[in-house]
Amino acid sequence: MQILVIEAVLLLFLIATTIAIIMCRDLLATIVMFSVFSFCAVLAYLMMGAPDVAFTEAVISTISTIFMVAALRKISRWCKK
Repeated sequence: MQILVIEAVLLLFLIATTIAIIMCRDLLATIVMFSVFSFCAVLAYLMMGAPDVAFTEAVISTISTIFMVAALRKISRWCKK
């Protein structure tokens, strides 16, 4: 029962992070929130008993975060709408 509550909280946090990513106009904040989303996904995969998928997600999210920050140095930080 306790594991279901933790999984539900993780799922709600993933949904809230996704909405925050969509609404954010600062690209650096979006990259940080993407990293938080990936970390929560890693925790969810570990709770489901898939450590290989969690490790792969952690590695790919770390590399993609580094690439996104490097790309952000070449463009403007603020999104125009």
